[in-house]
Amino acid sequence: MSGAAQSLGERLTAARNAQGLSAQQVGDRMHLDAWVIEALDSGDYARIGPPVYIKGHLKRYAAMLGVQLPEVLDVFESKSAAAAAAPTADTSAVRVPAEAASGQRTRWAVFAALAAASLTVAAVVHWQLWLPRSSGPSRGAPSAATAPAPILHDASPPPSDRDHAADEPRGNAVLAAATAPAATPPAAPAASTGDGDAPVGMGRARLRLSFSANSWVDVHDAEGRRLFAGNGRANSVRTIAGDAPIRVYLGFASGVQLQVNHRAVAIGPQFVAGDVARFEAGADGVLRRDARPATAANPRPHG
Repeated sequence: MSGAAQSLGERLTAARNAQGLSAQQVGDRMHLDAWVIEALDSGDYARIGPPVYIKGHLKRYAAMLGVQLPEVLDVFESKSAAAAAAPTADTSAVRVPAEAASGQRTRWAVFAALAAASLTVAAVVHWQLWLPRSSGPSRGAPSAATAPAPILHDASPPPSDRDHAADEPRGNAVLAAATAPAATPPAAPAASTGDGDAPVGMGRARLRLSFSANSWVDVHDAEGRRLFAGNGRANSVRTIAGDAPIRVYLGFASGVQLQVNHRAVAIGPQFVAGDVARFEAGADGVLRRDARPATAANPRPHG
């Protein structure tokens, strides 16, 4: 370090100490690192960089402390010019102090660690979310959609050539039963049915007969007791209640609209012969065939 630089640094240090300022405080005011102020105090200008930067820092430092240093700055400029003219001088490169380089490396290391941790967390979350969807059933256990149909083996002894033709239908029936889809639940009963073997709808039933034309009516309950017998006039309504199944006979079925327990029920053609309807109405709103003889159970009313 030259004598001029040492003298300049000593004067700046003395002025700073007289004002009770530390290198860090001066650096904060000048927006510089503390090590730059220490290099100016010690005259170690090589740590700072090119002379243009050193001269600017010295002027600001001296102005902040109120120190007038024109003659020393002239000496500094002359020595800087001589150093620039020397062939071995190299003032183009800025030397970064070891402390700054170490701090920069530390910041980059922290940033890299945080980035790696973020990527790891993202990968774990992606694996947790998507692996259960894409993995499907466990290895070695075929899914229900792709599992082959079971092969059934008949435990009985193999048939002879003579019995092969007779056993083949039985084998086909077994295979068809094994591969048939599961039975679906039965649908709700239709409004009317002609199946005489259907279960009888037991319970209380309320019949509402709306007449659009004159028709004779004969109605009996489940015990055979007559609930009503007579004529239904056009544009009239009659309500009849009793224990189901209720046997109903209508002389002009096309002129009657029927409701069972507040539910409209169509009188199907399977219950009509010559426009005379004969059926049983269940409490479930289902119409069924009346298997009992009409002559014994239902004499036609008159009037």
